[in-house]
Amino acid sequence: MASDDQRIDYAYFQGKIIPTNEANISIKTHALQYGTGCFCGIRAYWNEKENQLYAFRLKDHYKRFHDSAKILMMKPKLSIEELIEITRKLLAKNEYRQNSYIRPIMYKSALALSPRLHDIEDDIAIYTLPMDDYLDINNGLKCKVSSWIRITENMIPTRSKATGGYINSALAKSEAILNGYDEAIFLDHNGNISEGSAENIFIVRDGKLITPSFTDSILEGITRRSIIEIAKNEMKIDIQERTIGRSELYIADEAFFCGTGVQIAWIKEIDKRVIGKGEIGPITKKIRETYFNIVTGNNKSYKNWLTEVY
Repeated sequence: MASDDQRIDYAYFQGKIIPTNEANISIKTHALQYGTGCFCGIRAYWNEKENQLYAFRLKDHYKRFHDSAKILMMKPKLSIEELIEITRKLLAKNEYRQNSYIRPIMYKSALALSPRLHDIEDDIAIYTLPMDDYLDINNGLKCKVSSWIRITENMIPTRSKATGGYINSALAKSEAILNGYDEAIFLDHNGNISEGSAENIFIVRDGKLITPSFTDSILEGITRRSIIEIAKNEMKIDIQERTIGRSELYIADEAFFCGTGVQIAWIKEIDKRVIGKGEIGPITKKIRETYFNIVTGNNKSYKNWLTEVY
């Protein structure tokens, strides 16, 4: 593997794997002007003992990618199976032997004006990069309920990871950080808990694992789904997908974010209220340990969630 100052990174662009610095779009590109695109965030985890890189739930991510595209009136040029194989080849081409991140994007590629979705050509690009922790997952996050409201299904569909919708996330994230917090928590248009700026949220109360439902303007998260399956299969605990009021956060025994980027990060404080005992709770800790054993290939019961790169 070449040193960092010598290595060439590769991306998939306009139907070929090419050096990333050659994968460029015009300033006239429709998606750049109007946010007409959708994307995925996917992780791959390095297992030193097995000398293997494992990409996590590629089929599920690319199924949602196709669904997002359908909402935005796009016609994917690649099948789910083709996207999986290109991703595997791209990671291998980049010779990653460390935790990595994969960013596929489908975007309206025409050089055209007019903010519309129909009759605009689209294309697919994929790039990768080394990535460890996106947020501090060990020391507990200090969060605030944002003054910005989460977009609703009838504004920008929350089931689609639409690029333009992330202005909403950026506003909330910057507000939180510039006011001394680590992350924001959105309310939906009804004043109920939705999600973080780019992650789903869970709380624990009286031994029950609780998370907002799909009707609360949340993304249908792949990590969220994985945690629900882990909690059901490995921990046999009661799981509730339901509306959560703002004040219910303050009296939760535990709280944590989950998502591809954040992975599983426990929350220490919300709006200056300490959550539980101010330390990672036993349910959060058990879920996190189980999750990392799975994604790194050490729990063979979930091998079907992983794609071997090498």
